Amino acid sequence: MIRWGVVLLLSGCAAVRSYDAELYTTLERASAGSVESAIQLLEANNRLAEKDLLYYLELGMLERLARRYDQSQKAWSAANTHIQASSAGGFVEVASFMRGMGSYVVNDKLRAYPGYDYEKVMLLTYMALNHVALDDFDSARVAIKQAHELEAQIAEQRAKQYAEVEESARARGAKSSFKELNGYPIETIDTPEVNALRNGYQSALSHYLAGFIYEALGEPSLAAPGYRLANELQPGQPLLEEALRGLDERVAARDDGMTDLLVIIGTGTAPALQSRQFLLPVNIGGRLVLISNAFPVMSATSWSALPTGVTLEGRSLPAARIASVDLMARRRLMDDMPSIMLRATIRSTMSATLQYQAQRVADREQSVGIALAAGLIAAGSALLATADDRTWRALPSDVSIARARLPRGKHTLTLQTPEGARSVPVTVSGRYAVLDLRLLRHQLFVNASREAR
Repeated sequence: MIRWGVVLLLSGCAAVRSYDAELYTTLERASAGSVESAIQLLEANNRLAEKDLLYYLELGMLERLARRYDQSQKAWSAANTHIQASSAGGFVEVASFMRGMGSYVVNDKLRAYPGYDYEKVMLLTYMALNHVALDDFDSARVAIKQAHELEAQIAEQRAKQYAEVEESARARGAKSSFKELNGYPIETIDTPEVNALRNGYQSALSHYLAGFIYEALGEPSLAAPGYRLANELQPGQPLLEEALRGLDERVAARDDGMTDLLVIIGTGTAPALQSRQFLLPVNIGGRLVLISNAFPVMSATSWSALPTGVTLEGRSLPAARIASVDLMARRRLMDDMPSIMLRATIRSTMSATLQYQAQRVADREQSVGIALAAGLIAAGSALLATADDRTWRALPSDVSIARARLPRGKHTLTLQTPEGARSVPVTVSGRYAVLDLRLLRHQLFVNASREAR
């Protein structure tokens, strides 16, 4: 019994770390224009020699904001290696309880962070954008193709996993619907916009980008499916529909001295996960008992609203929101809540049973040592009662696009935002170019291929 108390207490450091608090401060520094300071803080918060997946995800985005694409790609390649390694034996399923027993006995934070599905897809999408910034469209083609292959794997594996979670929850008598958690803010994840998503990982951005990359490489037969799926994921967007019209003619046309410019506008940061306490009904000794347990709640960030307009030297460009990481993150959480509740039920049942048994033995034998063990278990359980708040925060909250054909040379592009106009000088060359902008409060970060600088 004492051994369980020691396990609980020794696990405390990893379990009570507040990732939300760490990244809030880190991203505050970036939004103030001090990317170097943000990277220094990230390093200070990750002192272990062996870095985890989230460290590399966050570092890669910060290096990208600093326009150090090679360093960004190095960090993201390390992140991708972590993901590949964790997926080598297949996606985590209910049958693999023992491999992550710490999360069932103690806290979800003790699991090695596997990365959420939408984060894995967005990682490959942004790696493709790094290749574009380095004028390597062929490597961008490879990365974007990997993203879409990954989507197919996720679709197959997740359907199986969700079915197994439901079956295991029924067998254990565990609650699987977050709507049964007394006081849980259902409106944060169960909304019409969230439910309208096909799933929590497919992004119209990655498929539209695929279409643009294939078009730039002169492969209209591959570009068309990318544009088409982007339209299916974000229906009713004239700007997306326009990409399919005249695709073959655009690719076959002679060079007329014009550049087809794709403008990508990322705003804000991905939503935070915060730990809150709720009452979870658990069956102990044949009785249904309400036990306080921590669950993650999605919290929107307040950084940077969508631009209200895009102009190119006075000419208004149609813009459209093409992806919302905010909505994908909420859909992911809604889909994963049955699994989170199952693990919480197992932890609560085990903790309550251990405390009950230890107290009974202490009362019967009048043992101070056993009573102390029971107290340690109770104190340790309370200390570690925090939900997993880890998530890739440096991703944008929302992504919009605009597109224009313009003469090669120098131009000025202006974003109209709630905080005022933000202008960017652009010099374009070549037939196709990408300008990727990121709004973080008062800061506008510019990432562009050499054809759009």
